[in-house]
Amino acid sequence: MWTSTAALRRAVVLSVGLCLLAVTLGRVDLLVMAVPFVLGTAVSLRSRPAGSPRAALHLADAAVTEGGAVRASVTVDADRSTLCVVSPAVSPGLHQDVRHHVVAPPAEVALTGTARRWGVHPLGPVRVRVIACDGLMEFPELVLPAGNVRALPVAEPFASHVSVPRADGMSGIHRSRRLGEGGELAGVRPYRPGDRLRRIDWRTTLRTREPYVNATQPERDAEIVLLLDVLHEADGDDGTASVLDVTVRAAAAIAEHYTRQGDRVSLAEFGPRLRRLRPGTGRRHHLAQLAWLAEIRPMPEGWDALGDRPPITGPPASNALVIMLTPLLDPRSATVLATLARGRRPLVAVDTLPAGLRRRADTEWSDLAERLWRLERDNTIGRLREAGVPVEAWRGSGSLDAILRDAARIAAVPR
Repeated sequence: MWTSTAALRRAVVLSVGLCLLAVTLGRVDLLVMAVPFVLGTAVSLRSRPAGSPRAALHLADAAVTEGGAVRASVTVDADRSTLCVVSPAVSPGLHQDVRHHVVAPPAEVALTGTARRWGVHPLGPVRVRVIACDGLMEFPELVLPAGNVRALPVAEPFASHVSVPRADGMSGIHRSRRLGEGGELAGVRPYRPGDRLRRIDWRTTLRTREPYVNATQPERDAEIVLLLDVLHEADGDDGTASVLDVTVRAAAAIAEHYTRQGDRVSLAEFGPRLRRLRPGTGRRHHLAQLAWLAEIRPMPEGWDALGDRPPITGPPASNALVIMLTPLLDPRSATVLATLARGRRPLVAVDTLPAGLRRRADTEWSDLAERLWRLERDNTIGRLREAGVPVEAWRGSGSLDAILRDAARIAAVPR
């Protein structure tokens, strides 16, 4: 329903007022002054639109990469005599190139921007204001519901050259602990009925006068469980990487590395929602992993209940390698690591606390409090290592090599 604007009301009041004054005072000059306002208002109202305007928001890409371009459009269908102002609201995680767009319908307004940070960001709501008759008439503001843009995290460069302990899949690149058909030489052993003749080690056989064969280790794929600690968020207000930024991007890098080489990778969340992504491999599963990571949210302030469900379900003697990415800001994170270590699982912990983490406030006791907190945190890391949990800070490529060797030595200890 078209309504009058303040400009129309001012024009009517001014025109009527000048005419009344001209008649009352008998002044022709006041009547002459009122003529342009009357004629201008009448001419403008002749182009009054008949129908109601329509608008719709369209997202070009529902999923983009962190740092990538965000494209959307708003189509406005209205009378040609109208003018539209399109004003979209955006999330802080999105950068918008232009805040307000003025177009003459029918038109398609292009909304462009950049995804500053991973996550699910609303684009909108979009407010469309339509005016007509030279600003004398307006239509009630159209509010288009927001559309969600999923910004997938960018994986940091990562590579690991150490085999995963307890690889027990069908076929992969990791050496199995058990002897069998494979290409990795593990030694020689006496010949047994059923051994293939091509595996005979002739050098050892001629030396010992007894038949010996080459013992090999098969190559298997492994199952990796990435457990993400999302209990707390810290820093990142000035554009630097926050705790969750480091955790999510490290998880994306590790998941991409192991998924590409054929391992089965699953994701689990240690937080209020306890979400879980099933194990899988391949490019399609990696895209599902990135979408899962983009929906991570920190635990709300004041939320302490995690329920009685464990973050990792399954038999306690599972051969899956558990990689927990945690900043160790909460005692519950250390408790979970200790519990998993008691279950004799292959387990490593990746410290995702940013190196340049800054305090939110500075007081006379801030330096002392920070030193005490860091000492207590170092003691926690030391106790975890004593309990058989290798802990290493995240530094990109090669971060897991040392702790995977430690995990392999721990896994080789008889139960």
